[in-house]
Amino acid sequence: MKLVRSMFCVAAMGLAAPAFAQTTWQLATGYKAESFHTENLKQFAKEVAEATRGQLQIEVHPNNSLVKLSEIHKEVGTGKVPAGEVIMTGIVADVKLAGADSIPFIVGSYDDARRLWQHQRPLVEDSLAQRGLVPLYAVPWPSQGFYTVKPITSVSDLKGSRMRTYNATTVRLAEMLGATPVDVPMAEVGKALATGRIDSMITSGVTGVENKVWDQLKYFYDVKAWFPKNLVLVNKARWDALDEKTRQAVKQAAHAAEERGWAASEAAAAASLRELAAHGMHIETPDFAFRKELRRLGERFSVEYVRTVGQEASRLLIPYYTQQSTTVSVVR
Repeated sequence: MKLVRSMFCVAAMGLAAPAFAQTTWQLATGYKAESFHTENLKQFAKEVAEATRGQLQIEVHPNNSLVKLSEIHKEVGTGKVPAGEVIMTGIVADVKLAGADSIPFIVGSYDDARRLWQHQRPLVEDSLAQRGLVPLYAVPWPSQGFYTVKPITSVSDLKGSRMRTYNATTVRLAEMLGATPVDVPMAEVGKALATGRIDSMITSGVTGVENKVWDQLKYFYDVKAWFPKNLVLVNKARWDALDEKTRQAVKQAAHAAEERGWAASEAAAAASLRELAAHGMHIETPDFAFRKELRRLGERFSVEYVRTVGQEASRLLIPYYTQQSTTVSVVR
């Protein structure tokens, strides 16, 4: 009987004890729960949980509910928050090569954006590692285009306009175009348009739809100025604490999330243009001469970027341009 009771107690203890030690990561993002980026994050978290059989759980906190967007990368770096999603142009002060995302008119398609990320990623990874961060995957927003109240056919048509700006790149772009930069938060764009503070701006089709800009702005020029990317990061110490099998599961889920996210971005871009058109906006594609002018602006920005960032920028842009030239020559 003693033997039976002992076996029963051991069995009961085995049933009561957990089969594994569960790890939970809180993941902070500044974007809305309904954003395609956030939806992708939730799917990523679900796939990680499934692949690790619940050993790693990722809880997504959207809409700045855990940490403000501007502070996420620092909080993840210190380990106060295990993981987070940032926009790369928002971490330029610490990771200079993240700023390549906002060089205008050098990336003209999603294929170009993928190629830029291919060259950018290893350099960004090195810089992030020095700050205690590990990148998991990146997904772009739809490209940025010009919104105007009247039709334009060349760069000179924007001279003298009052252009809404929101960062150093858009300010510099307005200056190059001969426009007056006007700093306006997106939440105040409608009021700024109604009062005549601005009459043009550059942002994505998705942002235009979200803010219903068609009441004042009538033209959208799909110039594909740049494709800013969101980057999902994890604290390096938290990453290193995972066993190799779990890390591999996260990497596979991250790869799937990146592929799914890029497809979702393209779909969102197309849907936003249809929505703008449905509300009476004219969706225009620049002609060859206009595109040539924009490419020249991109070249000027590239030179300024290299001068500012230094040799590291050349390590990124020279391979990018070289591969672009090779690709074009093959197509021809």
